[in-house]
Amino acid sequence: MEYVVTGGAGYIGGHLVDRLIESGQGVTVIDDLSTGSYINKRSRFIKFDLRKDGFDEDLGKNPTFIHLAADPDVQNSMLDINSHYERDVTATLNTLEMARKADAKMFVFASSATVYGNAKKLPTPEDYDDVPISYYGLFKKVGERLVEYYSRNYGIKAVSLRFANITGGRVTHNVVYKFAEMMKKNKPIEVWGDGNQRKSYVYISDLMDAVTILIGRDSIGYDTFNIGNDDWITVNEIIGILRRRIGGEPQRSTIETDFAKIGDQREMFLDASKIKKLGWKPKYTSGEAIDLSFGDVLGNWK
Repeated sequence: MEYVVTGGAGYIGGHLVDRLIESGQGVTVIDDLSTGSYINKRSRFIKFDLRKDGFDEDLGKNPTFIHLAADPDVQNSMLDINSHYERDVTATLNTLEMARKADAKMFVFASSATVYGNAKKLPTPEDYDDVPISYYGLFKKVGERLVEYYSRNYGIKAVSLRFANITGGRVTHNVVYKFAEMMKKNKPIEVWGDGNQRKSYVYISDLMDAVTILIGRDSIGYDTFNIGNDDWITVNEIIGILRRRIGGEPQRSTIETDFAKIGDQREMFLDASKIKKLGWKPKYTSGEAIDLSFGDVLGNWK
């Protein structure tokens, strides 16, 4: 089977390309290398900026598209709105056009838990009346509507995947990476607010298992799935995991912030019962995912 993975040189995309190739699939990666540079040499790589028109490469017949290309910086989306719109909406529309022209078998869209905003129902199910609080979340919601439109009007089987926080492996952003980088630079780790904000985390291999199940699913039309863990964890608890891993108390500094102004959810916990009915279950809890991720990022650092 042939796959087209946009953003395939990025964090999640690189892991997914590896998984697909290991299972014997043919993979074409489309990426502009703006936020990632990982290239599996067994894939076909096309450097292209999805914000632009003019893509004319042959992608084969009836490929499955997995659209991961985006700018994942939620806080920056509140400042650089137009750039995020282009990377998160324009790029999605252009990719859908590519899929339509290639008569795609399936279109998988990487959405986000940010579409839910500060949900009052936790764990949050897929049918929750979401109200995004960041431009990133809003643009992901627009992307979902575009995917649903193309599925309905052009007969493309499609699915939107709302990810919780993904961590582990070659992660280059999120709280684990930021804390580890601050420690390596001998700087206090910066904690926003009281550190009691709480979110769910999924280890990268668990995410790959979930995506594998969904792209192999026999279905028609359009659907949406949460991919999240069975629990959640506070920033203070994350610091406790770091303390146990390094065998000491990391220095910390507190940054007072208004979470609403930077578009960050104070709490995030997804109801993943829908995908569990298809046979998926995370192997690692949020705490275990964080611990493994610190191991991946810190390695043998002391």
